[in-house]
Amino acid sequence: MMKLKLHWQILIALALAVIAGSLAGTSAELLGVRFYAAFDFIGTLFLNALTMLIVPLVVSSIIVGIAGIGSGGAFGRLGLKTLLYYLTTSLLAILVGLVIVNAVAPGMVDGEPAKHLLGMSANVSDVVAKVEGKGTGDLVGVFLRMVPTNVIAAAADGQMLGLIFFSLLFGYFMTKIEEAYAESMYNFWQGFFQVMMKITDWVMQFAPIGIFGLVAKVVASTGYSAFVPLAWFFISVMAGLAVHFLVVLPLLLFFVGRVNPLRHYRAMAPALLTAFSTSSSAATLPLTMECVEKEAGVSNRTSSFVLPLGATVNMDGTALYECVAAMFIAQAYGIELGFVQQFTIVLMSLVTSIGVAAIPSASLVAIAIILAAIGLPVEAIGLILAVDRVLDMCRTSVNVFSDSCGAVIIARRTGEPDVLGEPALQRS
Repeated sequence: MMKLKLHWQILIALALAVIAGSLAGTSAELLGVRFYAAFDFIGTLFLNALTMLIVPLVVSSIIVGIAGIGSGGAFGRLGLKTLLYYLTTSLLAILVGLVIVNAVAPGMVDGEPAKHLLGMSANVSDVVAKVEGKGTGDLVGVFLRMVPTNVIAAAADGQMLGLIFFSLLFGYFMTKIEEAYAESMYNFWQGFFQVMMKITDWVMQFAPIGIFGLVAKVVASTGYSAFVPLAWFFISVMAGLAVHFLVVLPLLLFFVGRVNPLRHYRAMAPALLTAFSTSSSAATLPLTMECVEKEAGVSNRTSSFVLPLGATVNMDGTALYECVAAMFIAQAYGIELGFVQQFTIVLMSLVTSIGVAAIPSASLVAIAIILAAIGLPVEAIGLILAVDRVLDMCRTSVNVFSDSCGAVIIARRTGEPDVLGEPALQRS
């Protein structure tokens, strides 16, 4: 019997959730059990499972990624150019998302916060107090939290910025010890990371059930009004991804790589379609490498370093999505974020996008980190799940395209000939 793909399961779950929520309301019950309470239990259980993954998944992902970069002398000119490109494009993507979400304000409906329409249950005054406590100090406080006095306590308290910084240091200096010990440590963390990816994949198999509970709860309590702000959130993310995919990255190809962007779109079409259908840059990696090498003409030396690294740390679409999601939730609670809070969102989006596993919907874990960093309740992720799968497919395509653009640009800047049919540039 053929098994339905996850995105079809989620679409069916959404349709059933709307029907079930509409029919049940908040008072209908069966054998003394209210349907509304059952919806709430299912949704909360799924969110708890996602939250459970945060610390081990992010720590192992970053340590393995950084240790992989730092080994084998890869931190040379090629490594520095690659990291500079990835940091630049991720930051540009986040800023694009920040501008659009501030302009569109999807969390506001008719000038009012959409909290009640979205069925968000947290007390607004409590949320405001947490956000003010997290962000109204000066910027020095943001950087002080990067160096925790106790790493275990930082993880327990949700201070992920410090944990991420520690993981970056651990991964880098793991490559500086004796080879025998370094290899053992790398194998341990690689195995740990593989286990966490398996667990994440397993948890996401229950996404249709979790989404059913979360959406049915909202529809039962608010009706269909929740879909208005959600539609604007969807449009905001899609607009940001479109700007980055169709404007920012082609401009980098044209002005920095000195190549025709249209040729690169044609060369990457098979990989982009695969990324869209699988929602996984890791699963798309073999095809991405084939397209970049055979169709775009990048050498194996460059592609074999740039692309696997990109599948690990370069998540432009994900970073943009995380930023827009956090801002949308803040707007829905009626919280006006100042420069410091928005700077924190930008910084957290940048560093957490590095630690996001290259598997479907893993960015939900990163969004939970960002919400905790600025004091917003994790429960607010619930409604975003309703449109996450479609957005995941789109942002994965942006992630893969950015990786491929990086390979082309770096190949061009290092003097490789015949990249997309162009003569070699002078080395820079």
